[in-house]
Amino acid sequence: MELHVRYEGDDDPDKCTARKLARFDLAALHRSARETPPGVVLNPHAEHALSPADRDANAKPERLVALDCSWETAEDEQFSLDGPHRALPFLVAANPVNYGTPFQLTTVEALAGALCILGERPQAETLLSKFRWGHTFLELNDEPLRRYADCADSSGVVAVQEEYLAAE
Repeated sequence: MELHVRYEGDDDPDKCTARKLARFDLAALHRSARETPPGVVLNPHAEHALSPADRDANAKPERLVALDCSWETAEDEQFSLDGPHRALPFLVAANPVNYGTPFQLTTVEALAGALCILGERPQAETLLSKFRWGHTFLELNDEPLRRYADCADSSGVVAVQEEYLAAE
């Protein structure tokens, strides 16, 4: 699956997971919404959760698009990207800055989580292998990722997510 990142460049470049993915030719960075190709857009403000059904909604070749920016500047208006917008369900960060924090994922964690939900776990493992803490993301989220990947649609993913949020 093609991976694209609308890159804001407002985080520490040494800690930027999107830049590292680009260095390994695992994702393409784009500096403007206009140059970012359409795909399934990972948007925390989206009304629908990402689900395996989104594989069919995506144009060929299949693409995932993430926004790489500071959490302080991530707002609705920054997500003016073409394609269906989908929110990731409950997942816990494994990165050193936000370890254990729900929903505070790095770009690589968001892309890897999305790939797992869409049935592309080997590609997710390849992305995460470039980070010494990457395997921890899959370990922390193994059960929810597998359950989300078994859902038929967004409502199924939301139902599974509600179980995890109720347990929190």
